[in-house]
Amino acid sequence: MSITATGIVVDRTGGPDVLAVQDITLPAPAAGEALIRHEMIGVNFTDVYQRRGFDPVPVPFVPGMEAAGVVEAVGSDVTAVKRGDRVAYARWRGSYAEAAVVPVGSLIPLPDDVSFEQGAAFGMQGVTAQYLITEFCLPTRKDTVLVHAAAGGVGLMLVQFAKHFGARVIGTVSSATKAEAAREAGADEVIDYTRRDFADEVLHLTDGHGVDLIVDGVGKATFDGDLRAVATRGNIVVFGAASGPAEPFGPGDLISRSRTVFGGDVADGIGTHEELLARAGDVLDGIEQGWLTSRIHTTLPLTEAAEAHRVLESRESIGKILLSPGA
Repeated sequence: MSITATGIVVDRTGGPDVLAVQDITLPAPAAGEALIRHEMIGVNFTDVYQRRGFDPVPVPFVPGMEAAGVVEAVGSDVTAVKRGDRVAYARWRGSYAEAAVVPVGSLIPLPDDVSFEQGAAFGMQGVTAQYLITEFCLPTRKDTVLVHAAAGGVGLMLVQFAKHFGARVIGTVSSATKAEAAREAGADEVIDYTRRDFADEVLHLTDGHGVDLIVDGVGKATFDGDLRAVATRGNIVVFGAASGPAEPFGPGDLISRSRTVFGGDVADGIGTHEELLARAGDVLDGIEQGWLTSRIHTTLPLTEAAEAHRVLESRESIGKILLSPGA
């Protein structure tokens, strides 16, 4: 039996105004699926890219890639979860609604002592940070790590993960307010890149050595500086291009000083449900132990999804933006 729920529908690409509040019809969960009644919904730049058409999705569609809530019904063959279980999920489109039908293989059990707010905030950004820090070049107490956009959702998580492993952390930000947020997350030094050349400042802070690991989701505006700021035998992990694609470079740029550049897409690190649960488990352990948290910038009603996108695109938010179906 299908159900009707309030949701956000995009029937054409464009600005925030294309996010329309509509009633949507959800089918009963089929084999391998569960119906999740949402308590909190996470907002991400992926949602913006899909709304704009930069990451093409056939219209009409319900945006949103993560949420936390309660299992309301399951398909006939489902035994991994049951009605009433608290769960979260990420990387499954359709979360901007009161409910969604989700493959059981995308669900993450949510411990009772982790709030729905934290549950809706960690799936995309927390798991991404865990992957980027642990997959390529695990930092140690002797390492210095540079995190770009250190006051963003992923950036704040990266800072906390790097500090958890004992590294010295330098963050780049664009304002004094964001610098304070990065320091609160654990950054040892913070560089305002709008006022100083970050590569020059990194070399100054490290006595010319450079940093052992750079995690960069900015791209064009930072990559040339990364090549200057990274230490001999250092590593750069690139996971995005918020400022546009970096300029092309060749092997010769890396041979000098034995530098390594990795490309990181978290989708490659959660290819199976077991991998997803392992990485999400690391994040949830950090939340439960108290050394990791998702900073919540604001929570808006689901019906104000357009305003949530305006806030996100302003680049003034610090931390996570959530939507509440019940608000």
